[in-house]
Amino acid sequence: MTTLEICCYGVDCAMTAQQAGADRVELCAAPREGGLTPSAGSLEAARREISIPVHPIVRPRGGDFCYTAREFEIMKSDVARIRDMGFPGLVIGMLDEEAHIDRARMRQIMALCDGVQVTFHRAFDLCHSPNRALDELTALGVARVLTSGQQQSAENGIALLKELNEQSEGPIIMAGAGVRLSNLQKFLDSGLCEVHSSASRLVTSPMRYRKAGVSMCSDAEMDEFSRYCVDSDVVEAMKSVMQLNTVRVA
Repeated sequence: MTTLEICCYGVDCAMTAQQAGADRVELCAAPREGGLTPSAGSLEAARREISIPVHPIVRPRGGDFCYTAREFEIMKSDVARIRDMGFPGLVIGMLDEEAHIDRARMRQIMALCDGVQVTFHRAFDLCHSPNRALDELTALGVARVLTSGQQQSAENGIALLKELNEQSEGPIIMAGAGVRLSNLQKFLDSGLCEVHSSASRLVTSPMRYRKAGVSMCSDAEMDEFSRYCVDSDVVEAMKSVMQLNTVRVA
């Protein structure tokens, strides 16, 4: 079976993804940071309103994945909260100063998870050695690895994705970063059974009055009156392609 995971920046987007046929949601905040830990209110709403599996990301800040002791304590607290709320999985990742998997800290995370599936996110794409990293994550017991094949887009990383998928003795290799309807078949043809996509479209703000010359962002050129939301038509189309592929392979 193939699995379509949709990256959702908010519960409204998660609802759209669910209604359009997504198999799983990665719930995040802060799209301009690449995804940060959702708020307590978002987590509560997701548990209340979303019936498909929701895997929240645990990431306290943007930037690299080498965390201070204080940041790590915050991450452990967030992991415990997500576990106690009954989420079936979560998404996390951390590296040491040499860009290897931070195994000591990941062991603590795995012990906290206690039955919660762990996806190691695209910190993997910044690691020093992907083959070594996969071996270490396998030993740790992670459920899957979200990766672009150490390229800016997963389409450019297909060769490594295929290699990792064939090598893996445990974690599912899930392609993510630039996975779209237009290139989805390439990942399926490479033998990958899980893909991760934002499946998004740009939505204009409903605000009619827009204050000029004031920005909430350090980038004054950023358009704060538009945002990306999950496109239900794209999710439906991607899921249809995956279902047809499953039938063809069977």
